[in-house]
Amino acid sequence: MAAVLIYVTTPDRDEAIRIARTVIGDRLAACANVLGAMTSVFRWEGAVQEEGEVALILKTEDSVVPRLTERIRKLHTYTCPCVVAIPITAGNPAFLAWIAEETR
Repeated sequence: MAAVLIYVTTPDRDEAIRIARTVIGDRLAACANVLGAMTSVFRWEGAVQEEGEVALILKTEDSVVPRLTERIRKLHTYTCPCVVAIPITAGNPAFLAWIAEETR
């Protein structure tokens, strides 16, 4: 198994924390970081948009990503939420083992 970071954007801190608590409670992620407010610029429905968002970073195992992605999609208020997996290629072996243990 390999550890991954899951990057998610949410409209606000409350939604990020709600998602984080749920997926950690479901053992789909080992931990979460809710980052501060940011501005996102993107094209949506044919127009350039600019909105405030909050980033959520989750640590999990690659085998869990499909279930985690689906769970986030159901919890999220966006029609098409950003949920992307970024492989972790190296790191503290004890931390990576902890991620594996917490997502079994």
